[in-house]
Amino acid sequence: MSNENTEMNELMKERRKNLEKLQDEGIAPYGTDFDKVYSTQEVSDNYDQLREDSVMVKAAGRIMAVRNHGGSIFADLKDMAGEVQLYVKASNIGDKEFEIFDDLDIGDQIGIEGLVFKSGEGEITIQVEDFDILAKSLRPLPEKWHGLKNVEKRYRQRYVDLIVNDDVKETFEIRSKVLHSIRRNLEGQDFLEVQTPLMHEIPGGAEAKPFVTHHNALDTDLYMRIAPELYLKRLLVGGFEKVFEVGKNMRNEGLSTKHNPEFTSLELYQAYADYKDIMELTENLIKDVAREALDSLQIQYGDYEINLNKWKTLTMVEAIDEYAGVDFSNVSDLKDAQKLADEKGIEYESDVSTGEIINEFFEEFVEDKLIQPTFITQYPVEVSPLARRNPDNPDFTDRFELFMAGNEIANAFSELNDPIDQRERFEKQMEQREAGDEEAHHMDEDFLRALEYGMPPAGGLGIGIDRLIMILTNSQSIREVILFPHLRPEK
Repeated sequence: MSNENTEMNELMKERRKNLEKLQDEGIAPYGTDFDKVYSTQEVSDNYDQLREDSVMVKAAGRIMAVRNHGGSIFADLKDMAGEVQLYVKASNIGDKEFEIFDDLDIGDQIGIEGLVFKSGEGEITIQVEDFDILAKSLRPLPEKWHGLKNVEKRYRQRYVDLIVNDDVKETFEIRSKVLHSIRRNLEGQDFLEVQTPLMHEIPGGAEAKPFVTHHNALDTDLYMRIAPELYLKRLLVGGFEKVFEVGKNMRNEGLSTKHNPEFTSLELYQAYADYKDIMELTENLIKDVAREALDSLQIQYGDYEINLNKWKTLTMVEAIDEYAGVDFSNVSDLKDAQKLADEKGIEYESDVSTGEIINEFFEEFVEDKLIQPTFITQYPVEVSPLARRNPDNPDFTDRFELFMAGNEIANAFSELNDPIDQRERFEKQMEQREAGDEEAHHMDEDFLRALEYGMPPAGGLGIGIDRLIMILTNSQSIREVILFPHLRPEK
């Protein structure tokens, strides 16, 4: 057993003794109700009035530090809003209560009642007149939590991470603001928030490998949602003209700094709009979210300063020409495309198409260079099975993806509403599945039936909420912005 574990066991034994001592005194160490009236921030903000009116403040939180000066004790009380100093003296609370307070451990949850004053150093302080023990902490808080090399321990014990790292707590406060801002913004544009199924009979709406589960009563396999797209489009058929959903998707993929098997997305659809309308909506939405969550349109992300006042738009072919020096604008013959791929060392399958080679060039040479907010438009039809063809160049679609700091943040297009074209694309996807592509789309006959009733022309948008929050919080891993990310089983 390591010295660290031995020391932990000894500290936990001491805390158990303190717990038993409380119980011997007839004090309940857990579950006492407490009427918390003021947060630590409210004590600070309203100090003058509380002092003038001699208000008996009731606050509660966790003890984070204790400084014993013999006949008096100073302690730091931490809650969601911040910290406030406590001052405890035997002459105020009695000798027995003072002894009980003196036996409290760092990490204990307490509720206090007292008057505010300022210490000799000018620090706002509550002079404790009474206190209740709300939860005895049996595990000591770690002293070396900051800068842990084993970051999985931080993610696995997120509850400790939140206690000791204020910047982690701030990240998730920003996340909450982002979600609230998105909903407020879209509802202000008359979008209706809806909820669609998390378990699907047929996986669809994205190219991804699904998780499979089983419904016992129906004795049938179901698939955890990889995207809500096809259900939201059914609502357009049904007559809703503006819908959105913020929710979880699950994809049976690997783990990385950009991928978690369970992630949060925003998807929205607007009837009688096209991808250009959605492009404008996306820019305004992200600007509005940044202002509300950060009060700034200048974002520091790693070594980059991202300016949300400056947005760029390039077609995929233009981007490849600009960043890789390869011009596909006049390449229509597959052999010419393959020759360019061979020259640049791009690998491809024997049944590859020109559009797929163009997409490979983009992913290999362009994506990670797109630092400032950039819309990439006109994706090849082969990699956009749900997007409407461009009327002037049917080999490409009216689609865009948004990139920032080399990360894909959003995907959008003018939606395909031609049921005949959609069936043909599904059939090509099924051919890819039969050839071994587990991420290709399934044939969804009910969705095709819905399209046959007539879906209005529409623009659709999907935003990866976790990746957006990574940018807004300067987080280099998606696990930093998900409260409980997926981890390998703990041994």
